Amino acid sequence: MKRLFILTAAVIMAIGLLGGCSSKEESKEGTKTKTVTILYPGDESDRMSEFMKNEFAQKMKEDLGIKVEMVYTPWDQYWEQKDIMLAAQEPIDLYWDGLPDLATMVNKKQASVLNDLIDKYGQDMLKVLPEEQLKGATINGEVYGIPSAYAPSSGMFQMVCVRQDILEACGMTEIKTAEDLKVFAEKAKKLYPEMKGPADPIFKPLTRYFADEQLTWCANEDAVVYGDKTNKVYDYYETDAFKKVAQYNRQMYNGGLYSDDLTTKYNERDSRMQTGLYLWVEGSLGKENEIISSVKANAPDARLKSYILKPEEPRYITATGGEVLCIPQTAPNPEGAMKFVNWLYSSQDNYLMALYGVKGKDYEIVDGRIKKLVSDEFFYEWMFRNKNYQLFAPDIDQSYIDTYESWDDKAITSNMLGFRFNNEKVKVIETAIKEVAGKQMAPILYGFVDFDTEYPKALEALKKAGIDEYVAEVQKQMDEFQASKTK
Repeated sequence: MKRLFILTAAVIMAIGLLGGCSSKEESKEGTKTKTVTILYPGDESDRMSEFMKNEFAQKMKEDLGIKVEMVYTPWDQYWEQKDIMLAAQEPIDLYWDGLPDLATMVNKKQASVLNDLIDKYGQDMLKVLPEEQLKGATINGEVYGIPSAYAPSSGMFQMVCVRQDILEACGMTEIKTAEDLKVFAEKAKKLYPEMKGPADPIFKPLTRYFADEQLTWCANEDAVVYGDKTNKVYDYYETDAFKKVAQYNRQMYNGGLYSDDLTTKYNERDSRMQTGLYLWVEGSLGKENEIISSVKANAPDARLKSYILKPEEPRYITATGGEVLCIPQTAPNPEGAMKFVNWLYSSQDNYLMALYGVKGKDYEIVDGRIKKLVSDEFFYEWMFRNKNYQLFAPDIDQSYIDTYESWDDKAITSNMLGFRFNNEKVKVIETAIKEVAGKQMAPILYGFVDFDTEYPKALEALKKAGIDEYVAEVQKQMDEFQASKTK
């Protein structure tokens, strides 16, 4: 009996040891293959799919011991699906969005505080993303996102990207004013009847042109702006600039220069431009280089160029980048997400691999320029752009590169840089304002309804929604933000 007990105990111990070894192996293997899931806008290309399953998967396994999986969502559904998926606590570890919406994302609990993760796993990233860059995604000292595009940013959202080849065919050389755009559209309509006019009513570049001071959107999407000269917050829909933009756009629409697509499908403006059938879209420094391949696929002779309206006026740095990467509060693998971002920015080789694929197969470097060997997209270059690593294509003029590298040299830093509005106290009002803005103010702004008859009704609805109380709360927080900078 005693012998049987000893044998039984020995068997149990052996099983326990084997089980322990098995558990350790599973744990070790689990660490090696733990997944980072990235929610991503757009469609997956064939080469990207192959790349993620093979070369990139092997690199992630060797360098980080993780597996990266992409969840693609079409552009026109991305923001809606992002909200739905995060609200349902689906296993998303990393996602992209627009930096101006950061405070809203934080209040929806869609973004984690990243300070500790950055301290532990993001030190390589910090070598190429300076402290002032991270401040753009900081609220009350807590970092909620990584402003992913570190590049010249003055004049952000204030430029227009035009079909330069058609502009020159119309006898024009450049765009400086709103009147230039109107003349361009009129001439192009006569010479190129197959063209469909502008792809975008570009209300933000037009606001720069018509405003008496720098106006920067700072709360509730497009409803509230900050004036740099007056240091005040305004309801955008009551500014003179809004009225002038709306009346200008109404003239364009009445003249047959705007199509109905501009308002019914506003978020598809870049897709429209890339069909090769439109004249302009809201631009940015380098936008022409980002989309020219897609445009040329449909219009082989196309050339693009970006202009800033009223170029003689100062340019302001109002944000540290237009995009932000966030780790949701419900992320299953936040450590892995931070390790992935840190890996991407830890060296130029990693950066180029993520953005361009495999050297010698997908791209090559010749005389300091990067030449793509395939047309497929990898991780979007504009999303992760970093001026410390950025390379330009062989066909980019050196004059453009010189302009790009010196673009911010004489720019003015806005007083509101780093401000993030907390909507916690005015959520109900904010929802009501968005309803009025989307249904009544947007058609006025884009010129699709008569200003004189519709504006008074829309303004009354906006007042009833609580715009004055909302602006007062933004002003209060802005004053507190400005005061905190002087301490």
